[in-house]
Amino acid sequence: RTFWGWLNAVFNKVDHERIRAVGPDRAASEWLLRCGALVRYQGSPKWQQDYNGLPTGPRGKYKIEAIDATDSCIMYRGFDYLDGLEHVTDIKLEKCMYIQDECLQRLSETNSLQKSLQQLKIISCGNVTDKGILALHKLTNLEYLYLSDLPGIREKETTFRVLQQALPNLELELDLE
Repeated sequence: RTFWGWLNAVFNKVDHERIRAVGPDRAASEWLLRCGALVRYQGSPKWQQDYNGLPTGPRGKYKIEAIDATDSCIMYRGFDYLDGLEHVTDIKLEKCMYIQDECLQRLSETNSLQKSLQQLKIISCGNVTDKGILALHKLTNLEYLYLSDLPGIREKETTFRVLQQALPNLELELDLE
């Protein structure tokens, strides 16, 4: 268990030199795929899941539009890779054991995501609490938020009322016990 935790931390270590060399979308793609997530690029219907099959081309040709982090090992320390992603409209965090409130706070403080992110799904992430959900209020263009199987959310009514007031255009779909 500790070995895997260490390995996952290594996968999440941010290489700022790499980001400068290949651009934010390519570097983030490499990080996400290394951690077991999928990415979909603008204009493409299919999900990229093979690290070795990452498309090549001129810098900036492939822009990440969607991230599916189901069962991935992404964690807070890798979230610097999200800075500079300007085309991400859709993120799904499902069964991500390392996702916690600080991750959602970091996500909502990422300027480019504040402008682009429209859909967010958070499912079966056991370390997420009301604090993390409330932090999402900075995602001002968020149109759809789906929350399911989040046992750390204790003050449902209050949390959702505050979020709905902060983001009046938000469609909130809940599947919580």
